[in-house]
Amino acid sequence: MDRVCAILDLLQQSVDGISLNTVVEATGMPKSSAYRYLWTLEQHRYVERDEETGLCRLGLGFLGMQSRHLELLRECARPWLEKLRDDFGETANLGVLDSDRIIYVDIVESRRGVRLSASRGDRDPLHSTALGKAIAAHLAEDRIRDVLARSGMPRRCTNTITSIDDYLTELASVRGLGYAVDNLENEADGRCVAVPLLGASIPAAISLSAPAARFPAKDVGKAAKALLEVAARIVNRPRAHTDNGGNDIV
Repeated sequence: MDRVCAILDLLQQSVDGISLNTVVEATGMPKSSAYRYLWTLEQHRYVERDEETGLCRLGLGFLGMQSRHLELLRECARPWLEKLRDDFGETANLGVLDSDRIIYVDIVESRRGVRLSASRGDRDPLHSTALGKAIAAHLAEDRIRDVLARSGMPRRCTNTITSIDDYLTELASVRGLGYAVDNLENEADGRCVAVPLLGASIPAAISLSAPAARFPAKDVGKAAKALLEVAARIVNRPRAHTDNGGNDIV
Protein backbone atom coordinates (compact mmCIF):
# COMPACT_ATOMS: atom_id res chain seq x y z
CA MET A 1 0.00 0.00 0.00
CA ASP A 2 2.88 2.39 0.78
CA ARG A 3 4.27 1.84 -2.71
CA VAL A 4 0.91 2.42 -4.39
CA CYS A 5 0.41 5.62 -2.38
CA ALA A 6 3.90 6.81 -3.33
CA ILE A 7 3.09 6.32 -7.02
CA LEU A 8 -0.26 8.08 -6.69
CA ASP A 9 1.41 10.99 -4.91
CA LEU A 10 3.82 11.36 -7.84
CA LEU A 11 0.94 11.30 -10.31
CA GLN A 12 -0.98 13.89 -8.31
CA GLN A 13 1.99 16.26 -8.37
CA SER A 14 2.48 15.98 -12.12
CA VAL A 15 0.61 17.92 -14.80
CA ASP A 16 2.25 16.42 -17.89
CA GLY A 17 2.53 12.85 -16.62
CA ILE A 18 5.37 10.68 -15.32
CA SER A 19 7.46 7.94 -16.86
CA LEU A 20 8.27 4.50 -15.49
CA ASN A 21 11.84 5.65 -14.87
CA THR A 22 10.58 8.59 -12.83
CA VAL A 23 8.67 6.20 -10.58
CA VAL A 24 11.75 4.02 -10.16
CA GLU A 25 14.01 6.98 -9.33
CA ALA A 26 11.55 8.61 -6.93
CA THR A 27 10.51 5.47 -5.02
CA GLY A 28 13.63 3.33 -5.21
CA MET A 29 11.61 0.24 -6.12
CA PRO A 30 12.80 -2.19 -8.79
CA LYS A 31 11.75 -1.35 -12.32
CA SER A 32 9.82 -4.60 -12.69
CA SER A 33 7.82 -3.85 -9.53
CA ALA A 34 7.08 -0.29 -10.59
CA TYR A 35 5.87 -1.56 -13.95
CA ARG A 36 3.51 -4.09 -12.32
CA TYR A 37 2.01 -1.45 -10.03
CA LEU A 38 1.43 0.98 -12.89
CA TRP A 39 -0.01 -1.77 -15.08
CA THR A 40 -2.46 -2.83 -12.35
CA LEU A 41 -3.53 0.76 -11.68
CA GLU A 42 -4.04 1.23 -15.42
CA GLN A 43 -6.28 -1.84 -15.64
CA HIS A 44 -8.48 -0.36 -12.93
CA ARG A 45 -8.49 3.06 -14.69
CA TYR A 46 -6.69 4.81 -11.82
CA VAL A 47 -3.83 5.46 -14.24
CA GLU A 48 -4.07 6.47 -17.89
CA ARG A 49 -1.04 5.93 -20.12
CA ASP A 50 -0.36 7.98 -23.24
CA GLU A 51 0.31 5.44 -25.99
CA GLU A 52 2.60 7.82 -27.88
CA THR A 53 4.79 9.13 -25.04
CA GLY A 54 4.37 6.31 -22.52
CA LEU A 55 3.74 8.90 -19.79
CA CYS A 56 1.21 8.07 -17.09
CA ARG A 57 -1.43 10.37 -15.57
CA LEU A 58 -4.19 9.96 -13.03
CA GLY A 59 -7.09 8.19 -14.69
CA LEU A 60 -10.84 8.52 -14.63
CA GLY A 61 -11.21 5.84 -11.96
CA PHE A 62 -10.83 8.60 -9.39
CA LEU A 63 -14.23 9.92 -10.34
CA GLY A 64 -15.46 7.13 -8.09
CA MET A 65 -19.14 6.36 -8.17
CA GLN A 66 -19.55 8.81 -11.05
CA SER A 67 -17.44 6.73 -13.41
CA ARG A 68 -20.41 4.82 -14.88
CA HIS A 69 -22.32 8.07 -15.34
CA LEU A 70 -19.29 9.40 -17.16
CA GLU A 71 -19.16 6.44 -19.52
CA LEU A 72 -22.87 6.76 -20.29
CA LEU A 73 -22.41 10.46 -20.97
CA ARG A 74 -19.47 9.77 -23.24
CA GLU A 75 -21.38 7.08 -25.15
CA CYS A 76 -24.32 9.43 -25.64
CA ALA A 77 -22.20 12.43 -26.64
CA ARG A 78 -19.89 10.62 -29.07
CA PRO A 79 -22.13 10.57 -32.18
CA TRP A 80 -23.07 14.21 -31.62
CA LEU A 81 -19.42 15.21 -31.31
CA GLU A 82 -18.78 13.43 -34.59
CA LYS A 83 -21.64 15.35 -36.21
CA LEU A 84 -20.27 18.65 -34.94
CA ARG A 85 -16.85 17.74 -36.31
CA ASP A 86 -18.34 16.87 -39.69
CA ASP A 87 -20.57 19.96 -39.86
CA PHE A 88 -17.85 22.44 -38.94
CA GLY A 89 -14.71 20.55 -39.92
CA GLU A 90 -13.18 21.32 -36.53
CA THR A 91 -12.36 19.42 -33.34
CA ALA A 92 -15.22 18.66 -30.92
CA ASN A 93 -14.60 17.97 -27.24
CA LEU A 94 -16.35 16.64 -24.16
CA GLY A 95 -14.89 17.78 -20.84
CA VAL A 96 -15.74 17.42 -17.16
CA LEU A 97 -14.59 19.11 -13.99
CA ASP A 98 -12.20 16.86 -12.07
CA SER A 99 -11.00 18.51 -8.85
CA ASP A 100 -9.54 21.85 -9.99
CA ARG A 101 -8.99 21.01 -13.66
CA ILE A 102 -10.97 20.31 -16.80
CA ILE A 103 -10.30 16.80 -18.05
CA TYR A 104 -10.98 15.85 -21.67
CA VAL A 105 -12.98 12.62 -21.61
CA ASP A 106 -13.62 12.47 -25.35
CA ILE A 107 -12.24 14.24 -28.40
CA VAL A 108 -13.26 13.94 -32.05
CA GLU A 109 -10.42 15.52 -33.97
CA SER A 110 -10.73 17.63 -37.08
CA ARG A 111 -9.62 15.84 -40.23
CA ARG A 112 -7.63 18.88 -41.30
CA GLY A 113 -3.86 18.74 -41.19
CA VAL A 114 -3.62 21.82 -38.98
CA ARG A 115 -6.01 21.56 -36.05
CA LEU A 116 -6.44 22.52 -32.43
CA SER A 117 -6.93 19.54 -30.18
CA ALA A 118 -5.92 17.95 -26.91
CA SER A 119 -5.64 14.26 -26.07
CA ARG A 120 -8.13 12.24 -24.10
CA GLY A 121 -7.17 12.48 -20.44
CA ASP A 122 -5.42 15.82 -20.80
CA ARG A 123 -6.15 18.41 -18.13
CA ASP A 124 -6.52 22.13 -18.71
CA PRO A 125 -7.16 25.04 -16.33
CA LEU A 126 -10.64 26.16 -15.38
CA HIS A 127 -9.95 29.87 -15.88
CA SER A 128 -8.50 29.91 -19.39
CA THR A 129 -10.68 27.42 -21.28
CA ALA A 130 -14.14 27.69 -22.78
CA LEU A 131 -15.02 24.30 -21.27
CA GLY A 132 -13.92 25.57 -17.87
CA LYS A 133 -15.93 28.77 -18.15
CA ALA A 134 -19.04 26.95 -19.36
CA ILE A 135 -18.93 24.65 -16.34
CA ALA A 136 -17.83 27.26 -13.78
CA ALA A 137 -20.66 29.61 -14.78
CA HIS A 138 -23.08 27.21 -13.11
CA LEU A 139 -21.09 26.49 -9.95
CA ALA A 140 -21.50 28.26 -6.62
CA GLU A 141 -19.17 31.25 -6.25
CA ASP A 142 -17.59 29.77 -3.11
CA ARG A 143 -16.65 26.64 -5.05
CA ILE A 144 -15.18 28.67 -7.90
CA ARG A 145 -13.07 30.71 -5.51
CA ASP A 146 -11.89 27.53 -3.77
CA VAL A 147 -10.89 25.88 -7.06
CA LEU A 148 -9.01 28.96 -8.28
CA ALA A 149 -7.30 29.40 -4.92
CA ARG A 150 -5.90 25.87 -5.26
CA SER A 151 -5.01 25.97 -8.93
CA GLY A 152 -4.06 29.61 -9.32
CA MET A 153 -4.77 31.66 -12.44
CA PRO A 154 -1.51 31.60 -14.40
CA ARG A 155 -1.28 33.70 -17.55
CA ARG A 156 -1.28 31.25 -20.44
CA CYS A 157 -1.56 33.90 -23.17
CA THR A 158 -1.88 37.66 -23.48
CA ASN A 159 -5.69 37.43 -23.25
CA THR A 160 -5.82 35.09 -20.23
CA ILE A 161 -8.01 36.32 -17.38
CA THR A 162 -5.88 36.34 -14.22
CA SER A 163 -8.15 38.18 -11.75
CA ILE A 164 -10.87 36.34 -9.83
CA ASP A 165 -13.15 39.39 -9.96
CA ASP A 166 -12.70 39.70 -13.73
CA TYR A 167 -13.33 35.98 -14.07
CA LEU A 168 -16.57 36.18 -12.09
CA THR A 169 -17.69 39.03 -14.35
CA GLU A 170 -16.89 36.85 -17.35
CA LEU A 171 -18.96 34.01 -15.89
CA ALA A 172 -21.95 36.34 -15.49
CA SER A 173 -21.66 37.08 -19.21
CA VAL A 174 -21.46 33.35 -19.96
CA ARG A 175 -24.69 32.74 -18.05
CA GLY A 176 -26.39 35.51 -19.98
CA LEU A 177 -25.23 34.28 -23.39
CA GLY A 178 -25.60 30.58 -22.67
CA TYR A 179 -22.13 29.81 -23.99
CA ALA A 180 -18.46 30.50 -23.21
CA VAL A 181 -15.58 31.56 -25.43
CA ASP A 182 -11.85 31.03 -25.10
CA ASN A 183 -10.62 33.93 -27.19
CA LEU A 184 -6.89 33.20 -27.54
CA GLU A 185 -6.71 32.66 -23.78
CA ASN A 186 -5.45 29.09 -23.46
CA GLU A 187 -3.54 28.80 -26.74
CA ALA A 188 -2.04 31.84 -28.46
CA ASP A 189 -3.53 30.87 -31.84
CA GLY A 190 -6.65 29.05 -30.68
CA ARG A 191 -10.32 29.94 -30.32
CA CYS A 192 -12.90 27.72 -28.67
CA VAL A 193 -16.62 27.97 -27.86
CA ALA A 194 -18.33 25.74 -25.29
CA VAL A 195 -21.75 25.16 -23.73
CA PRO A 196 -22.58 23.37 -20.47
CA LEU A 197 -24.46 20.09 -20.31
CA LEU A 198 -27.03 21.35 -17.83
CA GLY A 199 -28.89 18.49 -16.22
CA ALA A 200 -26.04 16.00 -16.62
CA SER A 201 -25.15 14.04 -13.50
CA ILE A 202 -21.65 15.56 -13.39
CA PRO A 203 -20.30 19.04 -14.25
CA ALA A 204 -19.67 18.73 -18.00
CA ALA A 205 -19.54 20.74 -21.21
CA ILE A 206 -18.96 20.28 -24.94
CA SER A 207 -16.94 22.54 -27.23
CA LEU A 208 -15.63 23.25 -30.71
CA SER A 209 -12.02 24.39 -31.05
CA ALA A 210 -9.94 25.52 -34.00
CA PRO A 211 -7.02 27.72 -35.01
CA ALA A 212 -8.20 31.32 -34.66
CA ALA A 213 -7.39 32.14 -38.30
CA ARG A 214 -9.94 29.53 -39.38
CA PHE A 215 -12.47 30.25 -36.62
CA PRO A 216 -13.05 34.04 -36.64
CA ALA A 217 -15.05 35.73 -33.91
CA LYS A 218 -17.96 36.32 -36.32
CA ASP A 219 -18.51 32.54 -36.52
CA VAL A 220 -18.75 32.02 -32.76
CA GLY A 221 -22.52 32.62 -32.62
CA LYS A 222 -23.23 30.02 -35.30
CA ALA A 223 -21.07 27.44 -33.52
CA ALA A 224 -22.66 28.27 -30.16
CA LYS A 225 -26.16 27.74 -31.59
CA ALA A 226 -25.20 24.30 -32.92
CA LEU A 227 -23.56 23.36 -29.61
CA LEU A 228 -26.64 24.41 -27.63
CA GLU A 229 -28.86 22.26 -29.84
CA VAL A 230 -26.55 19.28 -29.41
CA ALA A 231 -26.27 19.81 -25.64
CA ALA A 232 -30.05 19.72 -25.32
CA ARG A 233 -30.20 16.42 -27.21
CA ILE A 234 -27.47 14.87 -25.07
CA VAL A 235 -28.99 15.76 -21.69
CA ASN A 236 -32.54 14.88 -22.79
CA ARG A 237 -31.57 11.36 -23.76
CA PRO A 238 -33.49 8.86 -21.58
CA ARG A 239 -31.46 7.60 -18.66
CA ALA A 240 -30.04 4.12 -18.87
CA HIS A 241 -31.63 1.41 -16.80
CA THR A 242 -30.78 -2.25 -16.37
CA ASP A 243 -32.52 -5.47 -17.24
CA ASN A 244 -32.81 -8.42 -14.88
CA GLY A 245 -29.33 -9.51 -15.82
CA GLY A 246 -27.81 -6.18 -14.82
CA ASN A 247 -27.13 -5.12 -18.41
CA ASP A 248 -27.51 -1.48 -19.33
CA ILE A 249 -30.47 -0.61 -21.53
CA VAL A 250 -30.69 2.91 -22.97
